[in-house]
Amino acid sequence: MPGVSEDQVKLARDIDLLSYLKASEPNELRRSGPHEYRTATHGSLVISNGKWIWNRGSVAGRSALDYLIKVRGMGFVEAVERVLASSAVPASLLPVENAQAEKMLHLRKVFELPQPARFASNAISYLQERGISAKVIGPCVNNGTIYESRYKGKPVCVFVGKDDSGIARFANMRGIYEKYHRDADGSDKRFSFRIPARNPHSRHLSVFEAAIDTLSHATLQYRGGWEYDGHRLSLGGTSPVALIAFIGRNPQITKITLHLDNDAAGLTAARKIKEKLIRDNQFKHIKVSINPPRGAKDYNEALLQAVQQKREQHPGRRRESGIISL
Repeated sequence: MPGVSEDQVKLARDIDLLSYLKASEPNELRRSGPHEYRTATHGSLVISNGKWIWNRGSVAGRSALDYLIKVRGMGFVEAVERVLASSAVPASLLPVENAQAEKMLHLRKVFELPQPARFASNAISYLQERGISAKVIGPCVNNGTIYESRYKGKPVCVFVGKDDSGIARFANMRGIYEKYHRDADGSDKRFSFRIPARNPHSRHLSVFEAAIDTLSHATLQYRGGWEYDGHRLSLGGTSPVALIAFIGRNPQITKITLHLDNDAAGLTAARKIKEKLIRDNQFKHIKVSINPPRGAKDYNEALLQAVQQKREQHPGRRRESGIISL
């Protein structure tokens, strides 16, 4: 099987959900009876007698692997790797000398936010050079979802994802002066970078591949003056894990617009995500549409085109300035 061996699949299937959550995500567990647990993210998911059932999603299983695939929407290989990366699996049972073992040990590292730099001037300048408005950057800097750090001595812009309690669970680092991006060790993709709606009960969700595109869409709205008060979510790629988790935590969502990249990979991923949501009965109340940026690869490119067009129309006008309080 591509990506994982039969032995690894067998080992992953042997790990029950309760053991997995106790080892990897103890904050997810809520005891609801002498021998029964529920989860913080999915209140209708019950774990009892070595089995689990998600009443809202009408799915059930025993293993952690089933849970990651059926509830969190992970791909099969990614789910196997995630289970084997948990401390529920004794390290002695993992393969010793191959790339897969190295990857699992990497996933097993505890999540910590990269150390923030004293100032965020490089990160702010980088984002403004990408066309992002100070009006969009400022709130993110002030709430700690954007800041500057250093990785291997080089400055990086950090995009943080938080859970509903405001606790950081995810961080993506993007190089400021060179092409580089990676997730911090132990990042939980379910809580990727997002820009919340002003109305927390908003029913509309816009979805992007990258944090830069998420910020660009918000900037285009600010520059264009059009109305939108929906949530914006970055997938951190094309996997639907963050999306499935978000709508699981926000059952009021009834409209999802997929703004993935306007290329073969992005369009294919958007179609697959839409088909996945349509096939799943738990999401039958959600209207899903695909809206890639017109005439551009992604929303940051669309933003930069709009900025350039504005400069050509008003050649004497200076670039937008803004004061960002820190």
